[in-house]
Formats: sequence, C-alpha cells, structure tokens
Amino acid sequence: MDFRQLVETRRSCRSYTDIGPISSDLILDILKDVPMAPTWKNNAAGRYYVANTPDTMQKVYDCLPAFNQKSCAGVGAYLVTTFIGGLSGFTPDGTQCTSVGNEWGAYDLGCQASYLVLSARDHGLDTLIMGLTDEAKLRELFQIPDEEVSMAVIALGKRAETPELRPRKAVEDIVKFF
Repeated sequence: MDFRQLVETRRSCRSYTDIGPISSDLILDILKDVPMAPTWKNNAAGRYYVANTPDTMQKVYDCLPAFNQKSCAGVGAYLVTTFIGGLSGFTPDGTQCTSVGNEWGAYDLGCQASYLVLSARDHGLDTLIMGLTDEAKLRELFQIPDEEVSMAVIALGKRAETPELRPRKAVEDIVKFF
C-alpha cells in the first residue's frame, strides 16, 4: 500500500472482528517501523507494553471506561504507550529537561504513535488510540517504572467494517503563508 492509501484508509476503528490474539511476531514487525519516527536527538523515549494473551488483554480491557470497552470488543492486542520523562527537550529557561514537565517526550511519542498506526494499517490491521484509562492499574499490571509517563492505550485488531471518514478541516483552514 502506498503512503497516500495508508493515510486515506487509516481510521479510528470502533468495531472489530474477533480474530483472536495477534501474534508477538506480527506486533514486533509493526513496531519495527516505530523507531524510524523523528524524536528529540533520536533518543526514542517511547516505550510499549504489549497485551496479546487473553488474560492480560482482559486486564487491560478492565482498565478502560465503558464506552471504550464497547469500542474494543474483539481486538487482538493492546499496546500501552509511555515515554521516559525528562529525557527529551528543554525547559523554558533553555536547560535540558530532567524531570516530568515541559516534556518534548509527549510530542515524540505522538510521532511514534503515528508511525505505529500507519504501520498497523499497512499490515492489514486497525487501531484506536485511547487516553482515558485506569493508569494506576496499568502501571501495576505492566510494572511501569516511575520515570515513565503514561500516555495512551492503542487497541490493535481487524476492522469489522470500514469506519466512516469524519469531516476534516481543509488544508487552507489550518495553514497560513507569510
């Protein structure tokens, strides 16, 4: 699939066909594209915790609000995304970040997430990025270190139907030339 097709066919999917757990090999193949995303000083502060066994997937599912649980029925894996705090970027006074706050790492993780969802689509899978979770339970489940900032859970699966393309702003509405 060429890039234009990836961009035009990637959607937030809220209806999945139950294909069972997605293999670790396929998930690793998708994640191989993630380090190619631009990050501050190429430090790749993003981290990914994968739930692709029925027991662990159920535990992640239980950490989601009801409306996202409904949207995720039948997914084949969840990826819990974090970034190492204080690794990327500078504070407003020009010194390098050494603690959580003013984080460039969130921007870097967003870039990586874009590569991840496009790679998943290129592999015939679909995604839903969810920010509302029970972070404390996810931290405990995956033993996420304190220095990592939790961002989102990405559901990975096979779409049951093609999601409608919701309206987008015209490029002329978001760009200004000077």
